Amino acid sequence: MSLADYRSKRDFEKTGEPEGGSEPEKTAGNIYVVQKHDASHLHYDLRLERNGVLKSWAVPKEPPVHKGVKRLAVETEDHPVEYADFEGVIPEGEYGAGTVEIWDKGTYETEKWVENQIIIRINGTR
Repeated sequence: MSLADYRSKRDFEKTGEPEGGSEPEKTAGNIYVVQKHDASHLHYDLRLERNGVLKSWAVPKEPPVHKGVKRLAVETEDHPVEYADFEGVIPEGEYGAGTVEIWDKGTYETEKWVENQIIIRINGTR
């Protein structure tokens, strides 16, 4: 997957966000992270590692902590795997300006991944 869309929206010298290397970072391939993003509107970013990138969705409400609860998730651009460790403040005037903090992190197991339906088992700390 390409990170061109992600890179085109950011000035990495100003934001402190990871740019991501030209080659995907080598990992076990199942990173899961939720980042609380206090931007123009508070939301949560769900990121799942797949094919060398973090597939990403914006979730308007706090993620559920109980099984079976559904939340709206709006797909956003892929992020580099290194973004799973990112916490910090994106400066005013930059894309995504606001505070980013890790809300939960761990791994996931895929039960089903097809267009418009993803079912996973999360192994996080919450």
